[in-house]
Parts: sequence; C-alpha cells; structure tokens
Amino acid sequence: MSAIRSGTWTNWAGNQRSTPLRVNEPAGESDLADIVARALQAGQTVKAVGAGHSFTSTATTTGHLITMGRLNKMLDVNRQAGTVTVQAGMYISDLNEQLAELGLAMPNLGDIAYQTISGAISTSTHGTGRNLPGLAAQVNGMRLVTGDGNILEINEKENSDLLKFAAVGVGALGLISQVTLKVVPAFRLKAVEGAQKLDALIENLDQLVESNDHFEFFWIPHTKWALTKTNNRTTEPLQTLSKIKHWYSKTLLENYAFGAVCTLGRLRPQMIPRLATALPSTGQTTTVNDSYRIFSSKRVVKFVEMEYAIPREFCGEALQRVRQVIETKKYNISFPVEVRFTAKDDLALSTATARPTAYIAVHMFKGMDHTAYFNDVANIMSDYQGRPHWGKMHSLTHRELSQLYPQWNDFLTVRNKLDPQRTFANSYTKQVFGD
Repeated sequence: MSAIRSGTWTNWAGNQRSTPLRVNEPAGESDLADIVARALQAGQTVKAVGAGHSFTSTATTTGHLITMGRLNKMLDVNRQAGTVTVQAGMYISDLNEQLAELGLAMPNLGDIAYQTISGAISTSTHGTGRNLPGLAAQVNGMRLVTGDGNILEINEKENSDLLKFAAVGVGALGLISQVTLKVVPAFRLKAVEGAQKLDALIENLDQLVESNDHFEFFWIPHTKWALTKTNNRTTEPLQTLSKIKHWYSKTLLENYAFGAVCTLGRLRPQMIPRLATALPSTGQTTTVNDSYRIFSSKRVVKFVEMEYAIPREFCGEALQRVRQVIETKKYNISFPVEVRFTAKDDLALSTATARPTAYIAVHMFKGMDHTAYFNDVANIMSDYQGRPHWGKMHSLTHRELSQLYPQWNDFLTVRNKLDPQRTFANSYTKQVFGD
C-alpha cells in the first residue's frame, strides 16, 4: 500500500525545490499504476524521484511526487543470461554490494553510487571507458507504467523496438518499476592515481585513453596540473590502503580539507588561485580492489555541476578553450574540471548516441555564483555539438536539443504514444521537449 504525506522536496545540492500536491511512497508496482491512473483521471501530473542527485528540475512537480525508496529489492538473477532484475528504486551502492555477494558486477559505473538505478539510466549517467558505453546501455529490459496507468513490458522479446527509447527516457515516457541489467563476473581493477602537466596530457590524450580500460582526469584551474586516474582489469591480489591512509587521502584530503579550501574560497574568492596550489600535484598511489570499490568515490562537499558530451576528437581543443576563458575572464574556480570518455551507443537520447564521446564537467561550490562561468563553458561546447547531461545544469531548450540527436523525432513519437496526456510533464520536460 502506498503511503501518502505532504511537504517540500529538495534535491541533494539544494538548488532545486518543489512543493508537490502529494508525496507518495509506493510499496509496489500496482501502487505506481494506481497513482498514475488516479492522477490522469483528475487531470494531475506525476513525477518520480530517486536519490535527488540531479541538478536539473527533472523531478520537480506541483502534482504527485513519487519517492522510490520502498522499491529497492533485487527480484531475479539469471546467471545463464548474465542479467539481474531489480526494482527501480534500488540505490546503485546497494546493487553493487548485492552483486558482489553473488560474484557479479556492473561492467562500468559512474564515480558516484548514491543514485537509484532508474534515475541513473534515465539521465544517461555514464562512467568512463574507451570500449564501454554508459549505464543505460547495460539495460536488457524494463517494466514501465505508462501515462494511462497500464504496465508495459519492454525487453528483447516484447516491445523490443521501444528499449532504445525507454532506457534513457528523461522521465518523460513513464514510471520505471523494474529494470533488467546485463552484468558480468566480478572483477578487480588496478587503479593508479597521479598527476601530469595538462599540456603534455592533452598531447598524449589518445594514447592515454586507448591504452587503459578506464581513464579520467581532473584539471585543477589556475594550475598547469591535472590529476589522472587509470583503472585496468587485473588478476593481481588485493592491494589496499590502510584504514588510516584511506581515511587521510579519501576522507580528509578529498572531502573535508577540500571542503575547507572551497569554503575559504567562497569567503575570499581572490584567494582561490593561490589556494589551488594546495591541491596535490606530485606523487602516485596504486591500489587493487573490487571494481565497484574503485569506480565510486565518497562525496561530502556539495556543489552544482554542468557537463557536456562532445565528440572525443575535440576534447583537447575544447579543454584548452575552457582554460583560456577562465584565465581571460579571471574566474575564480575552486573545483577541478572533470574529463571522462565512453564508447558510442545507439540509444535515442543517450549523450553518447552515434559517436565516441568525451565528457567535460565543470562544477561550482554551493553558494557561489556559477552563471557566467557555466554560460561561457556552454558556449564553447556548443561549437562541438555538445549534448548536456540530462541530470546536470544547462539552459538548452527543445530548439537546440532537437538538432543534436539523430533520433529526436522518433523519441517524440514514442512519447506521444506512451504519454499522450502528458501525465509525466513538468517544467523540465517543457524546457527540453517543448510541451
């Protein structure tokens, strides 16, 4: 039975807020269908929210808000097919732990595991890896509550033509009740973290991406340094930091000390270029651990973020232009610029559809004005047909977005079929789809 309450909802970063008509906490798929059917009859709207880790208004609503926290169970494991089926509200962190107990793993993950699986795939969350697409490309099937309250099975045998649209649905096609994911046998990664000068890194970027299973880096504005991370599959024995060293590097330095630097920079922005030199630019750390423990990191410091996906071949050029605009306009930026890579896929609204992709993400510490900086970076990315991450801040509308996705009109046709009355509409769908 669905629990009902009232109240104001706020996302993780605190930049999105809404007061829904009702907050619903369904206990099962039938509750989801019932909520949608009643909302449709009353002319009301419905939106689902997972962990609230999106920075856009994708989950805000003045209608019914559905929290998915009670839909958090693993439903099936099919070792022969290499799949697992989970309820849509399962957190990725919990999924990772349960898969590990079964000797299984996700082939690729993002660097944060706080999201629900349905929220992550719906916004095209990706991770990094030259031969690996994002999380949504690991979807083998799903069950979807459509705009009329009916339940639609989508998999390789039933409605298979809809899978490439529903896997990244941006919350516009229906409510996901459960997801079937492709998984692999559990594996270990050897992670090497170090630093390189940015110019040398960009010069050798193709070699770095091609020679590692997973490669990413973080350029530190106001410095010539980038922090690099290579993750490669290995059969080597576990090699982990001691509890004290792990706490020191991952909790104290990467979170609390970094947070203190950001807080001081917010109070005195003119100090940020000097404070940037406090971030490490020497030394190397090597660890070997289970893949999901290497992929994901703890994040305590709150921020807002914008990320664009561009064709991989333009990554170095675009990043140099970001550096130039920061220097020319004297922006004081305390957060590193994050760069990752994925293979192409064929999902209609995946940010990597039809092209090998580089992702460039910029951040701003919570409470600091990001507007001019983000706008300038967005303008740079537009020169490379940049596609914004659906869950991260951007100002593009359907006019620009429709030109960036080869299957855009096909997606709209599917939407008209599955939600003709716009039961799942909100301010974000109006922005990006032009309701």
